[in-house]
Amino acid sequence: MQGMDRHPPQNTRPPVMDSHGLTDDVAAITQREFECFRKFIYERAGISMTPQKRQLVASRLRKRLLHYGFRKYGDYYQFVSGPSGTKERQVLIDKLTTNETYFFREPAHFDYLQTSILPAYRGKRFRAWSAACSTGEEVYTLAMVIAETLGQSDWEIHGTDINQSVIQTAQTAIYPKERARGIPRALLKKYCLKGVRAQSNHVMVDPRLVQRARFRTMNLKLPLRDVPHYQVIFLRNVLIYFNQSVKREIVLRIIERLEPGGYLFVSHVESLHGIVDDYLKMIRPSVFHKPLSSPSK
Repeated sequence: MQGMDRHPPQNTRPPVMDSHGLTDDVAAITQREFECFRKFIYERAGISMTPQKRQLVASRLRKRLLHYGFRKYGDYYQFVSGPSGTKERQVLIDKLTTNETYFFREPAHFDYLQTSILPAYRGKRFRAWSAACSTGEEVYTLAMVIAETLGQSDWEIHGTDINQSVIQTAQTAIYPKERARGIPRALLKKYCLKGVRAQSNHVMVDPRLVQRARFRTMNLKLPLRDVPHYQVIFLRNVLIYFNQSVKREIVLRIIERLEPGGYLFVSHVESLHGIVDDYLKMIRPSVFHKPLSSPSK
């Protein structure tokens, strides 16, 4: 698949349309082509795709082939790999990264944060980081919880994700109504605005909370540049996509950005067994505390 850069061809004939309005002349993805995309996303993002993801990859990339007029996935891969595919590489990463999230996901974490962690920071500077924030629901959930506890004191939240398109969504702070169903009624009324006219089926997070959030694209597999220290870091529902070695690499890098005395949250379905034992203390399942002084090794 490697070779000279390939430029998108010009379509010279009318496309044949299928029942969904898409051209039906895209060849099925081959195992060799799928392996190229598996290698690409592993090298770029550290994500390990199982063989069962072959058709998922094909369906997510099909429109990109149609956009450029390619018939074969290998041709699209050659284009993306070449000098002319620089911008498209980010699109490919966006297409191959999964972004499922919603407000107040795993609510026990937010209950613990509000009752057992935040009260100690009243009147103090507080920084939280959502390290795989997707479209921003986790960031704004944190904002609601923190605002309820710390009020107008000095606090803010940073959200990062490898997917550029979801960061753009997060920055708008506008969500379909059904995505807001997990927000408790009192908080929904207090911190969300109802859309009007064209946005009548959407809600917008209160601008006062949006001002507390900072978003940027970040690849956790790469060195963390210009990343400050945080009192709380949420690293949830992302580690399941990495193999053990990449997971360890990312977690140890994240821990370096956690202040002594700070807390790391992972998903209830994820395990840090054998990774953080020398650095963090588990205080309850999926919640870890960094001692004020480094433990002896």
